[in-house]
Amino acid sequence: MKTVRQVAQAFGLSRATLLYYDRVGLLRPFHRTAAGHRLYSADDETRLARIRELRAAGMPLAEIDAVLEPDARFRSSLQDALHRRLTGLNHEIAALRRQQQVVLALLKQPGATRRARVMTKQRWVALLASAGMDEEDRGRWHREFERQSPEAHQDFLESLGIGADEIRKIRAWSARV
Repeated sequence: MKTVRQVAQAFGLSRATLLYYDRVGLLRPFHRTAAGHRLYSADDETRLARIRELRAAGMPLAEIDAVLEPDARFRSSLQDALHRRLTGLNHEIAALRRQQQVVLALLKQPGATRRARVMTKQRWVALLASAGMDEEDRGRWHREFERQSPEAHQDFLESLGIGADEIRKIRAWSARV
């Protein structure tokens, strides 16, 4: 059995975090001493490790609680929760890319795209050309990308700052040929 301080230290958490997890019912200690001190078991530590893992994935505490619920009647599927989180992350990434493009447009400075670590369509085409890929090679590359991973192809084209109309044309052409 370990105390709040020992568990917090072992997991790199604050004491307040463990007390909060107890208060909301996410991690209740196995035992309390006569003086009311919390004592955590190895099973509690295993649960806390899982909580930390799911928090690292950005999952909200309420969803973690539903996933870890011991009563199967009330437990939600971990796979469903992770798929929801992945979808949310994809939306957040797309929104951040759009914000990045707006900031770059507002900066209107030469070299801003390099500092932003962003690849533009022009830089990408130049890179492929310098690697020896001609237009036909790039076409094959797009077709294969679209065939193997259409959603990732969409994301990649968006990351280059290409407009929605042009992306639709590229993807339609890639899927058709």
